[in-house]
Amino acid sequence: MSATENFRDGVGSAVEVMKAIGIDVGSYRLSLYGLFSTLVVAVLLYLSVRMLMRAIKWLLRRNTQIDATQRLLTEKLIAIALFVFAMLFGIDLLGIDLTALAVFSGAAGLAIGFGLQKTVGNLIAGIILLMDRSIKPGDVIVVGDGSSMGSSASLNGIPNVGRVAKIGVRAVSVVTRDGKKHLIPNELLMTQPVENWSYSSREVRVRMRVPVAYESDLRAAQVIMVETANANPRILAHPEPVVWITAFGDRAIEHELRYWISDPESGLGNIQGEVFLGIWDRFKEVGIVIPYPRTDVRVIADEEPEAE
Repeated sequence: MSATENFRDGVGSAVEVMKAIGIDVGSYRLSLYGLFSTLVVAVLLYLSVRMLMRAIKWLLRRNTQIDATQRLLTEKLIAIALFVFAMLFGIDLLGIDLTALAVFSGAAGLAIGFGLQKTVGNLIAGIILLMDRSIKPGDVIVVGDGSSMGSSASLNGIPNVGRVAKIGVRAVSVVTRDGKKHLIPNELLMTQPVENWSYSSREVRVRMRVPVAYESDLRAAQVIMVETANANPRILAHPEPVVWITAFGDRAIEHELRYWISDPESGLGNIQGEVFLGIWDRFKEVGIVIPYPRTDVRVIADEEPEAE
């Protein structure tokens, strides 16, 4: 007897033993062989789908006629279709009779439907976001009041923004300025207001309040503000920085410095701090005063009436 025949007989004996080990559930036989074959088929189908998806991604990335959002949407739809096809093909290959489990599958399907309600909603919301193309990987966004991104939307007057790193099946991955990655459910982006700073253009205008004392030279102060803004490499030259008087305050004349940047994901607080420090140094050189908050209290004593 050859080695091949010995191996075949050994495999046949092992299969018979695995088939003998099992339990009967009604008219259905649940054996160790059935569980093993199901596991093998599932692993092979999963690996096949993964390899096919890699090939499809490689082909899509070589196509320069579609942008990143369209490519991501195509990948998601093809992945869903492949996994559904693999599941149905595996059931047919294993010869599983779903009619025998009709009652159980109906109850299980109802329970799974309620449990996966949010998941399916996030899946559909993610597909809509990719089709709508209102949010793309790399965009700088603010979601609602910013609570889903770690803090309020306005921290010391600076919006809490984040850069979209990835649009997944369940959630959108957003990296905020503090380096933390937040997973925001896709459904949340459909139900809450979203500010997309990169939707039409990546340029963002920054506004800074600068008070100047009444006794100071206002025109010289305005020139210094504009020159300090122009000296910063992150600030765009076009549109050029401008400064306007916004109000005559109690102790100072309020100015607003406005300039544009094209990289809001690099931070807003840091560039405002640099500009403020530059203005402070220039003001001290020429003697321009920034008044500090102060409250004057005048006490008037009641005079006693003169004696008659």
